[in-house]
Amino acid sequence: MSVGLAEPSLPARLVRARDSRFDLSLSENPFPPLPSVLAAVSDTLASAHRYPEFVPELLPRIIGTHCGVPAENVVAGAGATGVAMQILRALGSGEIVSATPTFDGYPILAEMVGMPLVPVPLDSEGHQDLTALRRAMTRRTALVVLCRPHNPTGTAVDGAAVRSFLTAIPRRVVVLLDEAYAEFLDPIDRLDPCALLHRHPNLLILRTFSKAYGLAGLRIGYCIGRGELIARVRAQQVPFAVPAAAVAAVRASYAARAELDARVAGIGREREELRLSLRAMGINAPRSRANFLYLPGPGVATALRRAGIKAKPYPDGSARITVGDPAAGHAVRTALAGLRRDIRPVRRR
Repeated sequence: MSVGLAEPSLPARLVRARDSRFDLSLSENPFPPLPSVLAAVSDTLASAHRYPEFVPELLPRIIGTHCGVPAENVVAGAGATGVAMQILRALGSGEIVSATPTFDGYPILAEMVGMPLVPVPLDSEGHQDLTALRRAMTRRTALVVLCRPHNPTGTAVDGAAVRSFLTAIPRRVVVLLDEAYAEFLDPIDRLDPCALLHRHPNLLILRTFSKAYGLAGLRIGYCIGRGELIARVRAQQVPFAVPAAAVAAVRASYAARAELDARVAGIGREREELRLSLRAMGINAPRSRANFLYLPGPGVATALRRAGIKAKPYPDGSARITVGDPAAGHAVRTALAGLRRDIRPVRRR
């Protein structure tokens, strides 16, 4: 498969809302928040004239109880991106080693805080190359980022490989395990945060409520760590950054776990059905473990754009699309139907 090396911004004239039938560019949940979550958030609006907690205390307790860690090991913030910024500011200097392409927030944040980012290409199957990531580290390395599942390919490093990777990293280097899409993994493939943190004090686990929980607009993210490292991240907390609505939404989301699991499972089924149909057309999409698909180019991004479908484009003509909406999936199939008719359909797997 082909994987682009950067994520440039699409020209504004190509991404105007009125030009798009479907916006599949941001890996959002295609469904609104669960009814019980909407009701809980609505109840907080009567107090919207009041400031929230100066720094979050209640939300870390709720998250910590759910994850099985002490509240002091949780830092909550304005989305995973906001918490990632806290992490970089806590480190202060040094280089960041990361696969490329990756979540485009990392190069943006790295530039904002003045930390050079060392890009490491994915392997030919769209996986993060753990050996290459280790080799890219030097005495200047302050942080190495590992995404599981990976953005934009949706691939997931094997759990045993993650544990071996963590063991091989010097403790002076912080490892950021980005689990923004962890809820889309099969339960058997999810990692135990408590066990990992017990063995690796240089580990931070980053998560969000923007994806599986469908709360992107409320900007709720958090990281889990321990000891002096998580204390340094907490010291970068922006005052009044987490609204009361976030607390209510998280509490209600945890209470509606069965509904959430059913919704995630439905997105997964739609994702796999779309992937297999595209592979039969010659679009060699790798198996994704998230709520999006990576569609290798050339020509994919252009074909989608011409059909009025907004996707995340890459320099080689590839694209990443959000999945889960059957109508959008049908539009994607139609847009790409004639793109590779000269290629023999690949065997489903």
